[in-house]
Amino acid sequence: MLKGLNPVLGPALLATLRAMGHGDEIALVDGNYPGEEHGRRIIRADGLGIPDVLDAVLSVLPIDHAVEQAIFRAIVPAHPEAPDPIHVRMIEICRGWEPKRPVVPLAPDDFYARVRAAHTIVQTSERALYGNIILRKGVITEP
Repeated sequence: MLKGLNPVLGPALLATLRAMGHGDEIALVDGNYPGEEHGRRIIRADGLGIPDVLDAVLSVLPIDHAVEQAIFRAIVPAHPEAPDPIHVRMIEICRGWEPKRPVVPLAPDDFYARVRAAHTIVQTSERALYGNIILRKGVITEP
C-alpha cells in the first residue's frame, strides 16, 4: 500500500501506466472480452469491475489533450445510440476526471482494432456486456 494511491492500482498496473508513453493506449475490458487473444500485454484485475479500475487509472493517468478524441468506449450493437448503464457510469467517471473530454462510442470492429493496437489490456471481472473503454495517455507539463 502507498499513501495517496488507490489500492486498486497494483504493482503491475502502476508499472505499466508509468512505462506507457504519450499516445499509448490502455484498454480496460470486461470479463467476457477475449483479452488473451487481442492483447500484446495483459494485466489481470480479477474481482474488480470497470468503474473501480477506471476511476483508479484516471486518478494517475493524464489523458491526451493533443488529439480531439482520447477516450473510447464500446457500444452495444443492438442499440448503438443508447448507452447501457455501464456506459453511463463510465462516462460519469470520465467526466469527473476529464470534464471537457468526450467519451467516443466505437463500433465493434473499430473498437477491437484499437484494442489490438493498445499498449496493454487490463482484464477485469466486469459482468456488464460491452463494458469496455480505451484511454490514450497524454503528458504532464512543467508547472
